[in-house]
Amino acid sequence: MPGIDECLSEAMAVPGARGAALVDWSSGLALGTAGDSPVGDHEVTAAETAELARAAAEYESFAPNGATDGEPPGADGPPLEDVIVTTRSGYHILRFVETSFDSSIFLHLWLDRDSGNLALARIRLRELAGELVLR
Repeated sequence: MPGIDECLSEAMAVPGARGAALVDWSSGLALGTAGDSPVGDHEVTAAETAELARAAAEYESFAPNGATDGEPPGADGPPLEDVIVTTRSGYHILRFVETSFDSSIFLHLWLDRDSGNLALARIRLRELAGELVLR
C-alpha cells in the first residue's frame, strides 16, 4: 500500500504524465506534488483545482447523493469518481480518494495530450486511489 510519495511517483510513471499532486479540496492545499505544474507553482495549481473539485462536488447536478441530504459533501465518501478537463495541450484528471476521515482528497494528474492515454491514466489513477494509504 503506497503512501503519498510513492503514489505520486507511480502517477508520474503513467505515459504522458507531466505533473501530479494530492490535494485536499476543502482547504486547497497540496499534500504532495511531483513533476511540473501547469502554472509553474504547485500551490497555485492545487488551489485552483480544489476550486473546481469543490464546485463539482457541491452542485446537485454532478453529485446528487453528496449535497442533497443535509450532509456536507464527502460525508459518505467522495461524491464523484473523477473530473476531467481537456485543454488544447493536455488533460487534467481529478480522481477523488475515499478516506477514513472526510474524503476531501483527490489525485490530480496533468497529462500531455499528444503522448498520454486518457483511458489508461484514468484506470491507473483509480488503482492508485484505491491503494493509497494516508498516514
